[in-house]
Amino acid sequence: MSAAKAPFTHALVTGASSGIGEAIAHKLGKAGVGMVLVARRKDRLDAIAAQYTNCEVVSADLTTEAGVGTVLARLRDQTRTPIDLVVNNAGFGTSGNFADADPQRLSNEVSLNINALMRIAHEAVRQMQPRGRGYLLNVSSIASFQPGPGLAVYAATKAFVTSLTEALHEELRGSGIRVTALCPGLTHTEFQSISNTSGLESKFPDFAWMSADDVARDGLRAVMEGKALCVPGLVNKSLTAVSTFTPRGLADVSRALRHVCGRRHSR
Repeated sequence: MSAAKAPFTHALVTGASSGIGEAIAHKLGKAGVGMVLVARRKDRLDAIAAQYTNCEVVSADLTTEAGVGTVLARLRDQTRTPIDLVVNNAGFGTSGNFADADPQRLSNEVSLNINALMRIAHEAVRQMQPRGRGYLLNVSSIASFQPGPGLAVYAATKAFVTSLTEALHEELRGSGIRVTALCPGLTHTEFQSISNTSGLESKFPDFAWMSADDVARDGLRAVMEGKALCVPGLVNKSLTAVSTFTPRGLADVSRALRHVCGRRHSR
């Protein structure tokens, strides 16, 4: 994405300190787009911001009301450059049996993946509507298309994200505001270590994985083109097709992915 091709001038990116969020930040920065980078780890945000001009850093914990309020205040601030692209990327997952999980961690997961995203999206749209243009990219997951045993709460939160985003896409059709759900599959990020799913790397072949850079590229391209959904990568597109036509009681994302990877590998 070059500066000449970027239709937005100032972006707010949550979860910008690592993974897909960081990759999106670098692509926007290299394209000359001004940025507001949001995450808890200020040192990492500062390191990214130092590489680009016109870049603000907002250290905020979006599992808290205070953290969300800080971001909402920036979106409303009429004394600063208006935000015309919002990337709701912040989120995390919890793996393992639901009954064994720490309930506070699950509550934080819901707060971040659902409540913070919804509140930020709501304010972003409210600010964009009077201007008659804007872009909203909500980062979901292919886990949103099926229940996810072993990742039950994560998959449920991402189902909310995808459903909300598709609804907003239709509500805002013709308004000048483009809304897209980015639904990546297996991506090399810190998600595996944070969600305790590092073992996935040995269970699935290399071709099943994507880089955060490629996912970021596809997501930004999709929101610029006004697509409702973006499922990056052929393996993920195949998995989405399999999960769509498989009865919910018989499939989960992990099982479907093994099926798709096995089928692709045998060719």
